[in-house]
Amino acid sequence: MQLESIYHSPSHRWAYAYDPETFHLRLRTKRDDIERVVAIAGDKYDWDHHCQEIDMDHIAADGLHDYWEAVIRPEFKRFSYGFRLHSGEETIWLTEDGFFSEQPAPAGGYFEGHYIHPIDLFEAPEWAKEAIFYQIFPDRFENGDRSNDPEGTSPWGEKPEGASFFGGDLQGIINRIGHLEELGVNAVYLTPIFLSPSNHKYDTVDYREVDPQFGDKELLKKLVSVCHEHGIRVVLDAVFNHSSEQFPPFRDVLEKGEQSKYKDWFHLNQFPVEVRDGVANYDTFGFYGNMPKLNTANPDVKNYLIGTAVGWMKDTGIDGWRLDVANEVDHHFWRDFRKAVKETNKEAFIIGEVWSDSLRWLLGEQFDSVMNYPFKELVLRFFADRSISSAQFAEKMNRLLMRYPQQTNETLFNLLSSHDIPRVMTRCGGDAKRLKQAVVYLMTTMGLPCIYYGDEFGMDGGEDPDCRKCMVWDEENQNRELFDFYKLLISLRKERAALRSGRYRVLSADGEGGSLVYERLDGKEHFTVWMNRSDEPVELSHPMKEGGWRDALTDEQIDNPDGKLVISLEPNGYRIVWRKID
Repeated sequence: MQLESIYHSPSHRWAYAYDPETFHLRLRTKRDDIERVVAIAGDKYDWDHHCQEIDMDHIAADGLHDYWEAVIRPEFKRFSYGFRLHSGEETIWLTEDGFFSEQPAPAGGYFEGHYIHPIDLFEAPEWAKEAIFYQIFPDRFENGDRSNDPEGTSPWGEKPEGASFFGGDLQGIINRIGHLEELGVNAVYLTPIFLSPSNHKYDTVDYREVDPQFGDKELLKKLVSVCHEHGIRVVLDAVFNHSSEQFPPFRDVLEKGEQSKYKDWFHLNQFPVEVRDGVANYDTFGFYGNMPKLNTANPDVKNYLIGTAVGWMKDTGIDGWRLDVANEVDHHFWRDFRKAVKETNKEAFIIGEVWSDSLRWLLGEQFDSVMNYPFKELVLRFFADRSISSAQFAEKMNRLLMRYPQQTNETLFNLLSSHDIPRVMTRCGGDAKRLKQAVVYLMTTMGLPCIYYGDEFGMDGGEDPDCRKCMVWDEENQNRELFDFYKLLISLRKERAALRSGRYRVLSADGEGGSLVYERLDGKEHFTVWMNRSDEPVELSHPMKEGGWRDALTDEQIDNPDGKLVISLEPNGYRIVWRKID
């Protein structure tokens, strides 16, 4: 055995409470090095009478490692534990004290599973676990009130430029609520709607005023009410990392310099505060001098921003916040933000914009979820670009899933397009078959799916601002067959709990080719998803329990009398197969 590859830590993603009765243990070993792993758990106060051995499941593998998991339900919500590893005739034990050739006497020196306190559990809101999101860029979704159009508004559908306005507003979203309902989504995320000079509104001038271009507070309240009447939750975008240079406190700093009472609201490096030769002498978002970075460690700034968030929740009944540039704001701020938000509405959903490994924000004290851009890139590299094989995809996706505990994976905000990246249809080279496979994966894997407005009609778009085109409402220019496909997949996910919270495991990934088979499994249903990414028809097979298998989309019965499912797939085809568990 390669001992240096074996790893476990009694914390975070390696040992965690999943619910008030259940604890998950994970262990990592060298790929194909260990045949069997057993978790040995007992109560440290009376080991002899409360000890159990649990065979760990091989749940995932990447290019270097195998990952094992055991589910433990400790009788007294506490336990100590170690591991026994088998490879051929070799057996070793692992405890917190290290490796041993014979079992150390328990329970001293063993790992300890912390006592399961419900208050310590990571728990996203129940509604969020069932959510299918729809992202709206308000200026480009629908113009419902032409009287509030900004000066110089461009004709709807014209090619967008960086500074273009098209007149989309809150009334437009209200007018199109039927479209959202027909599609089947049950949550919307709006990019910023507060007073700002830009079309994107990520440079806020007044955090406590809806931009007149979109409407006003009363119209926002109406939008939230209408959405709720149709079973749709509403999440708004909060830009607390930076403001506009027109934000009144920053204007005060520009005018009064060191004498401004707001000088500590920002990260200022010298006076006078200015931009010289295109370089600001104060911290900014990126290198944009028009977006000065806020000092969220300042108590006045913290109270202002958190008070703003709580105020909007109380005034309008919104259901949560998406947090812009969340990784550049201090953790102390986010902890206080979460506390205030959850005290206002314990069912509020908090989504952070973090583009990389986000575990430090997802330990139950800051965010409920993050925008899962690593997921997006991996899915599109496989299905759209075809730059990685199915084996590479399976390994990289497994590694991604092993970053987080299971309940975190279940509520990660998965996306294929957004206002910051090219649209999925463009990444797919205009090939709807490739797009469909990516969407099938989005709707049948762990995490919350999010649809960027217009993707359901096959809208394309490259880098910003091209990815922010006006919504296509002319039916002649809509891909209605694709819209029906989205509806079908959304409906399937909403109806089947196993697709939302069941175990995910890759069953087959054929080396350098493009075939992939994976499963979603809970105590009631078993789904298998079969993918052929190649341009040739294939026949795939995998051992499966006999009887009861049906096509999840057509309800066609699928026989497997020899205990093996055999699935024929057309080029770029897919099939979703399921059975009830006896």
